[in-house]
Amino acid sequence: MPRPLPRTKARAAARLAAVQAMYQHEMEATAVVQLLHEFHQHRLGATIEDAEYAEADVDFFDDVVKGVLARRMEIDARITAKLASGWSLERLDKPMKAILRCGTYELLARADVPVATVITEYVDVAHAFYDKREAGFVNGLLDAIGKDVRAPTG
Repeated sequence: MPRPLPRTKARAAARLAAVQAMYQHEMEATAVVQLLHEFHQHRLGATIEDAEYAEADVDFFDDVVKGVLARRMEIDARITAKLASGWSLERLDKPMKAILRCGTYELLARADVPVATVITEYVDVAHAFYDKREAGFVNGLLDAIGKDVRAPTG
């Protein structure tokens, strides 16, 4: 029996898959039930074109995907409020929107995940798609949203 992956690796894999699922949803308007089924059956922990996908925390993946879709208007409003003057959500490319939406959802709904963890994880996801400048953009935007939605403790 294979050893279970540490929670952090399984969560990181779930985050990357959630971003991919949000991208697919934006491109194809795939229904959420179909989207989840496809990822459960064919993507999470699978080998596709010789690339092995890490085992993902399926419940965490499901929560992020369903949560982003359920709260998309609220999430988009939070992101839009932090964009520079003259920028709109529509100007961002689809992978960037998917990253920011998933990260914002976690900041809003997953109080069990520290703000710094959310930011670091989605900056890592951004590095899979973009150069350093865009990863910095993800860092700054999620940090600003995190300060708004999570009251400092202490």
